[in-house]
Order: sequence, then structure tokens, then C-alpha cells
Amino acid sequence: MTIDEQQIAEELRLMADEARPVDVLGYVSRARTVSLRRRRLSWSLAGLAAAASVIATVIAVPPGGSGPDTAARVMRLPDNTPEQLRLVRECMPQGGPVHNMDGNRGIPEHGTVKDFRLLVDYQDKGGTTALVGSQSGFVLCTPTEQTDFAERAVFTYWGFKSPGNLTGFSGDLQVDAYTSHMHSYAVGPERIQKNDIYRVVVGRVGAGVRRVEIDWADGRRTDARVADGFFIARVLGKLVRDRQDSDDEPPTILDSPPVTVTAYGQQGQVLKQEKSVAFGPLGRGSGY
Repeated sequence: MTIDEQQIAEELRLMADEARPVDVLGYVSRARTVSLRRRRLSWSLAGLAAAASVIATVIAVPPGGSGPDTAARVMRLPDNTPEQLRLVRECMPQGGPVHNMDGNRGIPEHGTVKDFRLLVDYQDKGGTTALVGSQSGFVLCTPTEQTDFAERAVFTYWGFKSPGNLTGFSGDLQVDAYTSHMHSYAVGPERIQKNDIYRVVVGRVGAGVRRVEIDWADGRRTDARVADGFFIARVLGKLVRDRQDSDDEPPTILDSPPVTVTAYGQQGQVLKQEKSVAFGPLGRGSGY
């Protein structure tokens, strides 16, 4: 597939100038030579956009931590349990992170399975999305039985810059990514493929944070799952039509308005709030 990088850059500049919710997938779809309507929905467009999502540095915690009460003290990631290791391996069938547009092309300089840990996951009735990180960066993992259509393990450096910044986070809240992830599954006796698209927010919190809430800007609010200084939340996304589509065409664009992320303390007080966090695909700073 041919990608016009100059056209993509121009679309991103237009995106920054518009005073309406950012629809990254809409811009990318117009910049690509192959329409989203002619292929399965692919939301791991990490290397195509550098949208204005908020990212942070990270300090890992000692293994065996007790959730959000644990302060970040040492630069070591917690060990995987056998079940967590199995999940990480399933999320990286190529042995590690892969190219954002080619799931069969591994990027060995981003590490291998043994370098990654399952840091925190969010479970709902539709399944699970997990934040899987190494000392250099992270990927998202959404397990699916439709392995041929699973989301790619697209790598993002902590801090958007190689070799990945593991120091410097000392506040109560930092949003690492607001992006999307897809869960593919089969339904019915004919095993028809379905794709659920989730809006996902991940990041990290300080020792005093007891709860993190996401305001999705569409009337929904979600308490994130918090563990060992990391947090993640997701909601089922809504597809809308591109403005160039006719009314009889199916919607293909993820509605992804900016979100608000709030960290609360033990007494329910607001410790920090990030407003207008913009949507952005993974992969920024990875060079691919």
C-alpha cells in the first residue's frame, strides 16, 4: 500500500486548525490511496500521525506492589505471572513489536517478548485491553480469537523519544495515550467477522491517587483500572460517516472527541485533572 506522507502531514495541519473534535481516522483515510471501505478497519495507524495526545515519562514500581498505594521507587518493571506472560506472547506473535502497517514485520530494536510486562488491564463484558510495557515503551493488547485480524503490537516510546524516558514523572497524573484498539470476533454458525472499536486511555499516577475517572465527552464516564502506578480505561467507540460519504454508505470513522482525565485522592479530592486530551494513534517517536 502506497502512503503519501506529504498529504498526511497536510491533513494533520488542517486537523490542528479545526475547532471541532479531532477525527484522526477521517484525516488518515482521506490521505491514503486505499479507502477504509475497501479493506478491514485498521486502527493501528501509529506511524501515520503525530496527533496532539498527551504523553509522559514513567517510573516503574517494585514487583509485588499493592496497587495505587505503591509509590514509584525503582526503575524496574514487575515480573509477569505465567498467565500474564502467555497473554504478552499472544499479543506479540512475531516475538515483539511490529511495523505499524505490516504486522508480519518485526522491529527488533524495540525489544522482544521477554522485555515486556503486563502492567494493568481493563476488563468489561466485551473483553480486555491491556497496557503492556518495557523499560523503553509500551504497546496495547486486545486479545481475540480472530488472531489473523488482531491489532498489531505497535510500539510507542515512553516520552516519545528513544531510548524511552523512565525518569521524571513525579506528579499525581500523567496521560500516556488516548487512542483506539480493535477487538475482532466471529458470530453465528457462519462465523461472520465483527469488529468492535474501543476508545482507550492509559497512563500513570502518583502514590496518593486512589481513583482515576475518564469523561469521554459523550455523556459517559468511566473509572479506570489502577494498579502499581499505571491506569487504563476503555469504552466502546461509535462509528460515524465521513463528511464526504453519502447517507446510504455505512459509517467508517471513529468518533473520538477530546477527553478529560481526573485523578482523585483518598478523601475524594481532585489531585490533578487533564482537560481536552486529544486523540492520537500509537507509535509516535518510534520512527516507523
